[in-house]
Amino acid sequence: MRFVIVTGMSGAGKSTTLKMMEDMGYFCVDNMPIPLMTKLTELLIVPNGEITKIALGLDIRSGQNLRALDQVLDELEKTKIPLEILFLESNDDTLVKRYKETRRNHPLSKGGRIENGIAKERKKIAFLKERADYILDTSRMLTRELRSELNRIFAENKEYKNLYITVLSFGFKYGIPSDADLVFDVRFLPNPYYVPELKHKTGNQKEVQDYVLNSPVSHEFLNKLVDMIKFLIPNYIEEGKNQLVIGIGCTGGHHRSVTIANELYNQLNSSDASYGIRLSHRDIDR
Repeated sequence: MRFVIVTGMSGAGKSTTLKMMEDMGYFCVDNMPIPLMTKLTELLIVPNGEITKIALGLDIRSGQNLRALDQVLDELEKTKIPLEILFLESNDDTLVKRYKETRRNHPLSKGGRIENGIAKERKKIAFLKERADYILDTSRMLTRELRSELNRIFAENKEYKNLYITVLSFGFKYGIPSDADLVFDVRFLPNPYYVPELKHKTGNQKEVQDYVLNSPVSHEFLNKLVDMIKFLIPNYIEEGKNQLVIGIGCTGGHHRSVTIANELYNQLNSSDASYGIRLSHRDIDR
């Protein structure tokens, strides 16, 4: 039996997550009144019953009853019910953008600024994030990446990796990524832009990679960068960080940053790593 509570920030993807879990064979109920939770579990979780996987969606719409959830969770954990909590997180900028794109009001904004509603919600549901078994930051996640991560945790039963690292190449001419935790400037490395036959290629191509990396400075920088990141990762995990965005920037985001981002990703990517990792090239097509 698996009983999962799906919660988190409004706009972070709870409805999408429940649909995906339904596809995985979970019996899903969204926005269940909190006072009815205990009764629901008694009805559904019975010996040799047909329903063996349940996902229950809860969010800020529960209103005043949300205050009683802490006690309900304590009561459920005292039983033999294997309770798990999935908390969906997202940064403020992404949430505001999603609300504006869908032209919806935040449940707590009351027609006012979306930012104020988000701030209120964070305070009200902070206790759920503290109790969560899994925290997924969907700020930069594609739909297929979310499905893959959910499938890995709730279908394949693989070990959950709480820290998710994004290695992101970018061009300084287009601005520093607002969500970057660490930013490294690689404009001091050999620049393929001034080589006619390489100018219109990218760091995803071997000729450019060879040009950038065929320098003692490049190798020394990359070795020190990898060494530092590997030192930081376990400390970030211990601190409870769940999302780490590493920005690698050059002038246009086509050559040097892409090459170094690829190399960093390759050296950090490991099937037995204690973290998840993805690679993204923000400005490669600009």
